[in-house]
Amino acid sequence: MNTTRRQLILGSLGSAATLALAPRAAFANAYPERPITFICPWPAGGTADLTMRALCGAAAKVLGQTIVVDNKAGASGMLGLKAMATAKADGYTIGQIPISVARFSQLGTVQIDPLKDLTYIARTSGQTFGIAVRADAPWKTLKDFVAAAKAAPGRLTYGSAGIGGATHVGMEEFALAAGAQFNHIPYKGGAPALQDLIGGQIDALADSSSWAPHVKAGKLRLLATWGEKRTQDFPDVPTLREQGFDVVVDAPNGIGAPKGLDPAIVRKLREAFKLAAASPEFLAACDKIDSPPMYLDGPDYEKYVAATYRKETVLIERLKLKELMAKG
Repeated sequence: MNTTRRQLILGSLGSAATLALAPRAAFANAYPERPITFICPWPAGGTADLTMRALCGAAAKVLGQTIVVDNKAGASGMLGLKAMATAKADGYTIGQIPISVARFSQLGTVQIDPLKDLTYIARTSGQTFGIAVRADAPWKTLKDFVAAAKAAPGRLTYGSAGIGGATHVGMEEFALAAGAQFNHIPYKGGAPALQDLIGGQIDALADSSSWAPHVKAGKLRLLATWGEKRTQDFPDVPTLREQGFDVVVDAPNGIGAPKGLDPAIVRKLREAFKLAAASPEFLAACDKIDSPPMYLDGPDYEKYVAATYRKETVLIERLKLKELMAKG
């Protein structure tokens, strides 16, 4: 084949490839051309819902397009995550990634591989978890609560956002450290569990800071928080670790999309949510519920999830979580 003919063939192939890529590039450049759906895997009114709505509002301003929050609660956050992960990878369906997917995927309760099936956009903020009881409850301290549980194993009830979620597992880890046994009542989210605590249907609530405004109003009593250090809003409430129980839970929230998303669209979303995570409206929403900002860009967030996955492998065995799930 002579040089001229070879050049013509290679030139034709190059032109064909350019033409094939042109529609995709044009699509990415025009994105977003219509409203984006953001799947929040928790009920409306809960702490995750409130912060995610503020975050989406700020990101929408950057993107110049509306972001519609769609609450798909159930299965400890996995129902909504599954809906997001299996949506079309076009950038018009994104959502919150509960870090508990690193656990549930290994327990076999959700058919999602967090290391293969998701596109990571940003880690945004942590959660302030705690154990709250009614203000008129007889337990003034965590020590009182543990003593009552030991005196009547399995009698004291606590609500959580669902079987196998961060609050359930954290509470069971605490119970193991305390040598106590509690009766777990699972809900579809923290919001309905909170209402049942206020109504007196359960003895205690293990949740992210949905209890915060009610503690401040004097309706609930906070016995302990689960972070590395005391919270800004409740500096007089000691952590579990300070009270002799080596348990720390923060479970950061993050934003993701289905696998296979165009890299140019991923870059746009990463930039938008980076700015949104630093916005006054999002930081105010976090401050309202004592949720610490814990921003990580997409690639670093993906590494964090992989490290959490490895830690969960150990935790599943130590807490015998497969047996706990079977009982639930």
